[in-house]
Amino acid sequence: MGREYDDPEREARRQAALRHIRQFGDPVLRTPASEIQVFDEALRREAEQMIGLMHEARGVGLAAPQIGRLRRLIVLDPHEDAPARALVNPTIVERSEDEEVGQEGCLSIGEVLMDVSRAVRIRVEGQDVEGNPVVIDAEDYEARVLQHEIDHLDGILILDRTPKDQRKEALRQLRESLNAR
Repeated sequence: MGREYDDPEREARRQAALRHIRQFGDPVLRTPASEIQVFDEALRREAEQMIGLMHEARGVGLAAPQIGRLRRLIVLDPHEDAPARALVNPTIVERSEDEEVGQEGCLSIGEVLMDVSRAVRIRVEGQDVEGNPVVIDAEDYEARVLQHEIDHLDGILILDRTPKDQRKEALRQLRESLNAR
């Protein structure tokens, strides 16, 4: 999931950042991630590096599998007026029955946008990079971002959650963009 900017220098940095993010077709994106047991300086550095990469790529979330690390670590920045944060071993423990369809993109799936139905409200439990328990009650856009990134930890892509006709069109667009390279 991402943000739009028109600055050519920023776009060049975005393209450089995207080269570090695994793209559709990479098997690591379909592999469930392992729970993190060790909370150390290396984990804190990894989270900070992921936040930097997410920002450079113009994303609002990034999961460790997207950078080839099969660990249950996500970073997110869904609110421009709040700092980015890392969440370790996140689990959705409650979700509303109310769902809403919204367009989503993904840093691992090029420029394709798809309609995805997500719970409007969720509760997520996990840990911070120090190992302290964290509970997040999220709704609307923040809930959507969390669900998207937690899906990555389970090897699920937005292609798996979109209507069949959109999935076919998205796959066609992905093939065309790969052939154009």
